[in-house]
Amino acid sequence: MQRVTRASVTVDGEVVGAIGRPGLLALVGATHDDGPEQVATVARKIAELRILRGERSASDEGAPVLVVSQFTLYADVRKGRRPTWNAAAPGPVAEPLVDAVVADLRSRGLEVATGRFGADMAVELVNDGPVTILVEA
Repeated sequence: MQRVTRASVTVDGEVVGAIGRPGLLALVGATHDDGPEQVATVARKIAELRILRGERSASDEGAPVLVVSQFTLYADVRKGRRPTWNAAAPGPVAEPLVDAVVADLRSRGLEVATGRFGADMAVELVNDGPVTILVEA
């Protein structure tokens, strides 16, 4: 998760998701063992962590969140020079989990923009601070 002043996702030259004011960019990955409990924990942390300016949360500020699916978060680089992504859940498992995080955030009244699952995305952001936080459930 990154605190940003703005962020966007472009696919094939088209902006598919963007936030134009201070908020959060959440890069969300899923593993084989993730389920509803992890979705709830991650969404709660995204919404409630007090990492915005003035020790405020996205919920406190009504700050927007851009959620981008990113399986590469689970790259294993311990052997050799080529990463493996065996820990990342396959698309049919991961996509509903990422969608559930988005739905949970929206149910909290947050403005949520998204990337496009499985697409080759260009993510642009201005990291504010910089602040980058790893959230694991």
